[in-house]
Amino acid sequence: QVSEGEDEIQQLQKALLDYLDDNTETDASLVFSRKFYVAQWFRDTTMETEKAIKSQKDEDSSEGSHHAKDVETTGQIMHRAESRKKFLRSIIKTAPSQFSTLKMNSDTVDYEDACLIVRYLASMRPFAQSFDIYLTQ
Repeated sequence: QVSEGEDEIQQLQKALLDYLDDNTETDASLVFSRKFYVAQWFRDTTMETEKAIKSQKDEDSSEGSHHAKDVETTGQIMHRAESRKKFLRSIIKTAPSQFSTLKMNSDTVDYEDACLIVRYLASMRPFAQSFDIYLTQ
């Protein structure tokens, strides 16, 4: 469950990273997986921010400034992206020995939960969302 005012995606990412950290002793490849996920999520956040800025510029140049609601939404996207980047930077700067101090709910995430989290986060990616379009074409 997500606390009030907290980002659901960020909570899921944290839970997955905690799970991977807990199991790095049994499988060394999880260290790479953890670094890969952090890098991929940072890239996705940057792309989301750039896309929001581009869409705002396109709307401003084509239809004027009567889209205050869209600008607010873009501002919310920017704020959320910055908080996610801040979270990911804190994960990157954390030494492996300090991971245990950052853990919140790692005891509640098992292998099946981790698989479910990975599937959910993967479904949020652009390719997964547009897979039907690619398949149709």
